[in-house]
Amino acid sequence: MNVLSVENISKRYGSRLLFENFSFGMAQGEKVAIVAPNGSGKSTLMKAVAGVEAADTGIITFRSGIRIGYLPQDPIFPAGLTLAEAIMASDNPLRDAVIAYEKALENADDHDALQRAMDEMDRQNAWDYEARVQEVLGQLGIVDTSLKVDAASGGQRKRAALAKIMLEEPDFLILDEPTNHLDLDTIEWLEKWLAGAQFSLLMVTHDRYFLDRVCTDILEIERGELVRYTGNYSYFLEKKAERQANLATTVGKAKNLMKTELEWLRRQPKARSTKSKSRVDAFDDIKAHATIRTDQQSVDIGVRTERLGSKIIEFHKVTKAFDDVKITDHFSYTFNRKEKLGIVGKNGTGKTSFVKLLLGLEEPDGGKVVQGETVKFGHYDQEGLINADHKRVIEVVTEIAEVIELKKGQKLTAAQLLERFLFSRDKQWQLVSTLSGGEKRRLYLCTVLIANPNFLVLDEPTNDLDIDTLQVLEDYLASYDGCLVVVSHDRFFMDKVVDHLFVFEGQAEIRDFPGNYSQYRAKKAIEDSAEAKETSAAKTKEKAAAAEKSKEKIKLTYGERLEFEKLEKTIEELEAKKESLAVGLSNTNNNDELMKISADLEIVVAKIEEATTRWVELAEWA
Repeated sequence: MNVLSVENISKRYGSRLLFENFSFGMAQGEKVAIVAPNGSGKSTLMKAVAGVEAADTGIITFRSGIRIGYLPQDPIFPAGLTLAEAIMASDNPLRDAVIAYEKALENADDHDALQRAMDEMDRQNAWDYEARVQEVLGQLGIVDTSLKVDAASGGQRKRAALAKIMLEEPDFLILDEPTNHLDLDTIEWLEKWLAGAQFSLLMVTHDRYFLDRVCTDILEIERGELVRYTGNYSYFLEKKAERQANLATTVGKAKNLMKTELEWLRRQPKARSTKSKSRVDAFDDIKAHATIRTDQQSVDIGVRTERLGSKIIEFHKVTKAFDDVKITDHFSYTFNRKEKLGIVGKNGTGKTSFVKLLLGLEEPDGGKVVQGETVKFGHYDQEGLINADHKRVIEVVTEIAEVIELKKGQKLTAAQLLERFLFSRDKQWQLVSTLSGGEKRRLYLCTVLIANPNFLVLDEPTNDLDIDTLQVLEDYLASYDGCLVVVSHDRFFMDKVVDHLFVFEGQAEIRDFPGNYSQYRAKKAIEDSAEAKETSAAKTKEKAAAAEKSKEKIKLTYGERLEFEKLEKTIEELEAKKESLAVGLSNTNNNDELMKISADLEIVVAKIEEATTRWVELAEWA
């Protein structure tokens, strides 16, 4: 039985039709993603399902009693609230008790107020809820809950909205771009949480690893139709390729038939019989099938970037800090030609500040950043287009440049570049104000590329871009001859375009890793495994020393002796499995396999530590 039924819904804005007669259903526990180009109405469809915005026609029905949670792209909270109040903004005595307790802790010198708050926590049995709140806040990296929502960044508001939904524990979750503004560790945690949860999920996301590991079904909006694929993102790609091949065959046959029918039409006299008239009418249907576009463009446009000299960008013992947060500490590095660098790390570790140092937008506290004379930056930041709504799409680009020079003396016009990035000729003459948020980001990307820089700096370029655009951008960057620096939370994108990483670990610790993101995570899993083993050995030694000092000796029960003997065999099997997984990590370059083996390895290491600790406890009395 469906928990959600959507029947024949349609929506238009003025003369613009977003979608028409869309129908689908979802059963309990299904996790469905909507995939479509920017401007196809994905977010509007999500709002309609969430009840935030009404569809023009059709019926949306949830099973009775279903609790719904909705995360919009840009969450809005009432002004004046703190993050804590926004997160727990529901009519709930547990919530009131926890907020009062948190406020009392901020002024712990008032012992009477703190005692009253603790007494209320006891009366409401709110301690488990408070622990759950702290767990969610910690996982989402929300530290300062006293911060006002008015002063919070977009990322902080997004994480607060996500925390609020998680604490409400809905039966049906609707998420619009949930990974935007989250760091990679938080995305991977959210990915595991959603994949293991029992609720139903409807979401829009451009994160292809996220789609692959969380979703059970994909809904694609293509040419005004809603097509369902029962499987994850990998399955969707496979079946879509088959569908496109079949469509290409059908279109090819229709083109041949159209050619035959067109020749027949041209031979006919103007006065036609009834039989001829029906054949003319049938020609229109044939033409409609024959003119369907089936090509998927890749962008290997061979841009001729301006030559970089021998000196590009050099960091010489650069030190930078903001208050107590260190960004770099006597950091030195020299960029090379055609270098493709990815920057990753938790929020607040200094990634954006490092980019500003690179671009010359921030001055170092010590040392110096030297820029070569031939460097021409192209900077894609998170602010996007400014004051462009009154202009036409083509005008925004041609104001910067009319053409890009290609390698073999050819030229690519602004209109052709826009077409490569999925702006049709008709779309190019629309006002920017009519574009969706994702389309505006795509246009902004074109304004950066049309200037033909030889050093590209892309700060979160995948936010709000659809998967089709990401594939176009990846193709473009594959043939890009300049230097590239990317700050991104999109793991798939990073794996495709970078050849090494700067991992910002906090307090000016910057690790230069030779490889892509999946390779880094696999390497880190091995390192974490070794560290966990050392920690386990240290704990074992401490427990053994404590046992030596124990004066009281007891015997193992029969059940404990059986457990002790079984543990020895279990630990041997787990160690063998760990070695096998470590070998698997070394022998594969497949990113999906790397991530799966890394996750399995973490689980095995945890089990070894648990079993070893118990074995030591029992060995004392064996």
